[in-house]
Amino acid sequence: MAARTRISTSVLLTSAAIGVATGVLQAGAGAISGFVSAGAPILYGLVLGVHVLPGVVAQELLRRPWVALITHMVAALVASAVVPLWIGRYIGTAILIGGLQEIIAATSRYKRWEPWRFFLSAVIVGAVIAAAIWFAADVTRFPLWGQIVYVALFIVGPVAWTAVGLAIGSALRRAGVARRSQL
Repeated sequence: MAARTRISTSVLLTSAAIGVATGVLQAGAGAISGFVSAGAPILYGLVLGVHVLPGVVAQELLRRPWVALITHMVAALVASAVVPLWIGRYIGTAILIGGLQEIIAATSRYKRWEPWRFFLSAVIVGAVIAAAIWFAADVTRFPLWGQIVYVALFIVGPVAWTAVGLAIGSALRRAGVARRSQL
């Protein structure tokens, strides 16, 4: 019989609070993404990078299985409340990014939480999204230098937002939030 993983109410509530806060940021990113795509499409990767934030903050703070995916789903629902038309995009992105973050954490059996692991996750997320967007946004319309910068910013965006998420999670941990979120 396999061991069951229980998630306490305090972990769920902490994940939900992180999800609400980051969901508001995602809704803001969604609100400006159309303008960025139309006016400065090369910067789109920096805007989309905000989607790594829920899982990074939750995993850095709580260091538990499933918190990235749970937090991403709450963030997606919050962002969808602001832009209901994009519910499919927000939930799909939550499953993709939260799932990748969970898989990378699971490879160490949720025991290794060094910053490099988060940044590796960010690079993988950026590469996966850049590959998907490459075709959807017809990146070949840009000159070669624009294509390179476009793809690079899809990796830089998640890496930069990961650094922000680690700082937030670490500050919350120092403030004692993790002590109050028991397994």
